[in-house]
Amino acid sequence: MKSPNFPVLDDHIHIDPRNGRGIEAIKDFKRAGGTHICLVTKPSWSLGVHPSCGEDFSAVFDETLTIAKQIEEVGVVVFPLFGVHPAEITVLTPRLTLEEAVEVMKGGLSCASRYVQEGKAIGLKSGRPHYDSTPEILSASNEVLMHALTLSSDLSCPLQIHAETGPCSDVVDMARSVGMDPTRVIKHFGSPDTPLTPSLMAKHEAIPSLCKSGRLFTMESDYMDENSRPGAVIGPKSVPRFTNNLLSTGQITQEDVYRIHVKTPEQIYGIEIQLK
Repeated sequence: MKSPNFPVLDDHIHIDPRNGRGIEAIKDFKRAGGTHICLVTKPSWSLGVHPSCGEDFSAVFDETLTIAKQIEEVGVVVFPLFGVHPAEITVLTPRLTLEEAVEVMKGGLSCASRYVQEGKAIGLKSGRPHYDSTPEILSASNEVLMHALTLSSDLSCPLQIHAETGPCSDVVDMARSVGMDPTRVIKHFGSPDTPLTPSLMAKHEAIPSLCKSGRLFTMESDYMDENSRPGAVIGPKSVPRFTNNLLSTGQITQEDVYRIHVKTPEQIYGIEIQLK
């Protein structure tokens, strides 16, 4: 296997040996030139966890840490992001009241924050539903998101959010209201119009033009690693492949690659990225 010439980070990927290809997917990522990943926790139900209190999410986080160790053994550097998927509110409310669901999700984020404090994760994950929701669900979800922003501010750690399509401009004021730097709020599945830091799908057509403008952003696959949805959202090779293709065709430069895969993630996540 040829050694990579530069680091390549997938900013949002899931690896799930229970329900998907697991480490074989990471081997594909590495063979394509990938070197680093932000490993994001999956929804609790996908790992067989049905939380009744915040502490129940620790089973999800502990299993993710086990997966992270397996990935590191393959030679890929892992940066875990722990939190509570915003769709949990829809899954919880049939068996809990909305108020109870909010408290469970906030408790899960508080649980995740301890992993960040202990250096086991680099940041938190939260958000609000990316699908049509009632005003009550949206208001409750914003309460959970505000809790995540407060925790992130207190910890001086980044927050990656999963939310509706579009700029999510209101999150800037939400972040600032608790002393959180909005540039350290990363919009997963982001778009160029967001004032937050966008994590763009690797195939996003705006990547060359954004590079020319000097915009800070990262790249992701949002690979879900589920056998029931093979290759969704896009495959594990996508970030290194699109990066190399854009570079080899002259659509982006080596400097752009460095900004996407090293400078920006180091700046927003407070991590160090270098080739082993």
